[in-house]
Amino acid sequence: MRIWSLHPEYLDRQGLVACWRETLLAQAVLADATKGYQRHPQLERFRAVADPVAAVGAYLAGVADEADARGYRFDRTRIRRVESEIPPIPVTTGQLAREWEHLRAKLAERSPEVLTRHGAVELPRAHPLFVVVPGPVAPWERADPAAGVSRRRGTSDPSG
Repeated sequence: MRIWSLHPEYLDRQGLVACWRETLLAQAVLADATKGYQRHPQLERFRAVADPVAAVGAYLAGVADEADARGYRFDRTRIRRVESEIPPIPVTTGQLAREWEHLRAKLAERSPEVLTRHGAVELPRAHPLFVVVPGPVAPWERADPAAGVSRRRGTSDPSG
């Protein structure tokens, strides 16, 4: 599961669709509607806020907005709660840099034209739910893009 901190504008088609699907799964986990993925580290930052289901709904709305901008139709009725006043969740510059490195490696393989389009970007913008603060990679991060391996499982990371 990969719930990107960076803005969905940087994702290729496959990444955007995967992000939508995986965040819908995260929403189900946070709403206690499924038993799997209960301890997934990507959910820690949502669980740390007052209303995790509303926060993940705001995240999904941001992904759906990007889909709309591209002419895709993501089914917004699948978002359990959409609140207009969700406090932003902090994301560190280190986390954004790590995710950007991770995504750049994925784009180089499957969508080099998307990578070229964003080639001048050094540190990407964050998803609208997040506010960028100085700091290192988040403690919940498990992907090691330099090695192409997920530290948690020791396998290739299939995330979006």
